[in-house]
Amino acid sequence: MPKLKMPRKSTHVDMTAMCDVAFLLLTFFMLATKFKPDEPVTVTTPNSISEIPLPDADIMMITVDEKGRMFFSVDNVNVRKALIDDMDEYKKLGLSEEEKTKFAKGSSIGVPLSQLKSYLAADPAQQKEFDKTATGIPTDTVVTSDANELAAWIRLARNNNPKLRITIKADGDASYPDIKKIITTLEGWKIFKFNLITGLKAVPPGTAAYDIQMGAPAKK
Repeated sequence: MPKLKMPRKSTHVDMTAMCDVAFLLLTFFMLATKFKPDEPVTVTTPNSISEIPLPDADIMMITVDEKGRMFFSVDNVNVRKALIDDMDEYKKLGLSEEEKTKFAKGSSIGVPLSQLKSYLAADPAQQKEFDKTATGIPTDTVVTSDANELAAWIRLARNNNPKLRITIKADGDASYPDIKKIITTLEGWKIFKFNLITGLKAVPPGTAAYDIQMGAPAKK
């Protein structure tokens, strides 16, 4: 008895639903993504074998370029708004609400307090040009000194968010005395825990860190 052959039909997958989901996701990310503000200076950090990741939020970053200029930033917009309100009241800067809003939405600050008002009053293009010749935030080894403006930024920022993780991002050509000023300032506020941002390099073979990375017991 002859066998009946079933006719072959091509498989059809309706992609309409998948396309709708893809465009919905694309629209969501376009509307919800917050672009990171440009940093005023570019630094080339030294390399290390540390693999400790930084948190995604609540970061206070102190940047040092190769000339030793200090730049200060906090990632949280709400903290930045409260910070500039406190700094304006503490140092009697006379900032307008528009200037405070610019600070809250900006990135790093690298100017002395005496120049902060004129810096915030400038447009973004003028600020970028000013950053090229800015002297950086004045720093000293005594936290109570008026010359140590970085100490004031750190104290007021921590007052508004004690959970801020402090990071130091220094150029590989920055001098040690400049980094020492930051560390001494942190110690003056009883802050002994902070992170140094570095590039990642391979662990040298034959070291204890290499043995641990490869799963072998460290040599005693």
